[in-house]
Formats: sequence, C-alpha cells, structure tokens
Amino acid sequence: MEKAAIIGVGMTRIEAQKSRETFADMAWEAVNRALADAGMTIGDIDNIITTSNDFWDGRTISCMAVGDASGAAGKNISCVEGDGTFGAFYGLARVLSGAYGTTLVTAHSKGSESVSSLITNAAFDPIYDRALGMDMITAAALQASAYMHRTGTTSEQLAAVSVKNHGNARANPMAQLPMEITVADVLASEMIADPLHKLDCSPVSDACCALIIAAEDRVARYPARPVWIRGAAFCADAYYLGDRDLSRADALTTAAKKAFAMAGVGDPRQEISLAEVYDAFTYQELLWLEAMGLCGDGEAGRLTVAGRFNRDGALPVNASGGLLGGHPVIAAGLIRLAEAALQVRGDAGAHQVPDVRTALAHGVNGLCGQSHCVWVLGN
Repeated sequence: MEKAAIIGVGMTRIEAQKSRETFADMAWEAVNRALADAGMTIGDIDNIITTSNDFWDGRTISCMAVGDASGAAGKNISCVEGDGTFGAFYGLARVLSGAYGTTLVTAHSKGSESVSSLITNAAFDPIYDRALGMDMITAAALQASAYMHRTGTTSEQLAAVSVKNHGNARANPMAQLPMEITVADVLASEMIADPLHKLDCSPVSDACCALIIAAEDRVARYPARPVWIRGAAFCADAYYLGDRDLSRADALTTAAKKAFAMAGVGDPRQEISLAEVYDAFTYQELLWLEAMGLCGDGEAGRLTVAGRFNRDGALPVNASGGLLGGHPVIAAGLIRLAEAALQVRGDAGAHQVPDVRTALAHGVNGLCGQSHCVWVLGN
C-alpha cells in the first residue's frame, strides 16, 4: 500500500475529573464515536492499537483495561506506551504494510487519578537526578529559561500564547479550560516554577480519543470523507537533559523535515494551513514552531503577539485550544491529530478555520521534548 487516510475520529470531552467513568467507559465512548463518524461497525476493523502508560494508569499491563472496550475481541491488538501520535504511527505502519486494511487507534489518560509530580519524577535518572525532586514542570522551567535566554523571548510573549489558546478553547465544546484572560492575568497567576506561571502550564485532565486509519483500497467502502496522510515521521533525542541543548529541539527539526519531504511540502510557512502542536507549556508552542520551521528562530513570540498564529491569522496554531485548554497526557497528541483531521474535513464546528487544505499535527514523548512525532494531513 502507498496511501492511507484517517476516516473516523471520536473523542470524549476533556474534563478535570471523570469520577464516574473508568478507562473502559472512556474508550467505549470514543471508539463508538469514531465508528459512527466513519460509518463503520467494529466488524469493519481489522486491527487495534491502544496507547496507554502503566505509571499514569496505576496498573501493570494498562492496555488490558481498554482492550475489550476498544473492540479487540477476536482481533489482533497491540499496545504502544507513550503519546497517541506514536500509537497512530504504529497503526499507520500496519496499514501501509498491506497486512491490515483498517486500524483503530485509541489513547486514554486519567490525570485526576495520578500524582503527576511523582510519576514524572520517576522518569529521571535514579542516581543523580531523581533525588533532587525533579519533575516535568521543573524540567520545563529549565528549558523555558534556556530558550528565553538564547532567543530573548519575554514572559509577556509566553503569556500571549496562554491568552490565545484559552481564548480558542471558548469555541471548542470538548475543551476543559475555555477562558477569556489577558497577558496581565497570566503574569499575575501563581509562579509554579520560574519562569512558568500557573497559566503558562496545562491543566490535569481526563479524556480518551480514537481514530480510524484505512488503506486506500478500503476508503471507498465507507461514507466517511477521507483525510489523507501525506507525511509522518518521528525522531528521538538524548535522554539526559545535559546531553542536549534544551533551548532547541533538534529531534523535532529532523522529524518535521522528514514529514514535510514525504508530503512534498517545500515551504511549510506558506503551505501549512493550520497546526495543532503539543503546548504542554506556553514556551513549548513557540519553541516547537521555530524548530519545525514554521517561523524563524526566535520569532515565534513576536509573531504570536502580532496575531500571526491566531485562529484568524496567517497560520492558525491550536485553534482547538491546544493542551492549555485541556491536557490528558497520553491522549493529548492523538487529539491534536483528530483536531487536525476535523479541520481538513471542515467539521471542526465553531473553531473551524476556513479553507484548511494542509494541516500539521504534533505529539511529544519524554522530558523536555525528548521525542517528537509530526504528521501532515491533506484533502
């Protein structure tokens, strides 16, 4: 097979706490929405990929909690540990291999049932770093400082990302934190880890997402409008934070270049209509945009303030509200992919951007963007 498309997407609402829903409940809802969106039944699915994490789920073999709800009975099923974009990449590879005509991918997380500081502390080296109390937020603060120092990006420019994305979330009924705020509000919010204020950080969230990938020869069997996968690539950098320049994202640059080359995108600044990127923290949106070549190095903060990345700007970024609007850890990247697909189809509802022809979706694994997965979708 040479081509594949996303033909169905489904997701739950992103919430601070889904106290009455289990992992399986969330997966059941997302999977059935994806099947209905594609005009399919579970019998039309050849292969299942679930994406989860034992630490975040608080149980071993966490994929078992959602296998049945994902319709895996009697089917081949595999689990990917990490962000949902990497699970989708595995699903895409299975379809392109010719072994399976359709693959259903799910990703879920219930941050409300986890202690994120303990979980992300466990990601650090147990001899030298873990005892310092490092976690994802303090590591991100180190990266934010390095990035801001090198590029001259200001706290006000970081805050503008928060204003934009929380504002975009107001048009997205699935978002957790729709808010109308100002730069002053962001800067006045609690300092979590210098230079990151509370409103620079994404919230703890619960949600699940599902999407269906189909081979070219299977697409015509179903009524769904296909969103063609034009390019996809991932790349990993060094594990130890001291072994890489935290002010840059070289792995993302490599992954983006490969995805753009595969998609035939020569000038991403002109050819990408919309981007959904992994903005776990405000500075990350700016750093990731620069690393992917969607603007010049050190320019993203100024361009954000100027409105270039607004929903009505020249290159809308996180029109859905992004992760600042709701961050279910493992599902976050798959939601970015689903949102990008909906935008290409013209089905994003109140946060739809006009005339989206080519969309980018981005996911992250590891501390300070150790690994990146980039997708280019088109109609």
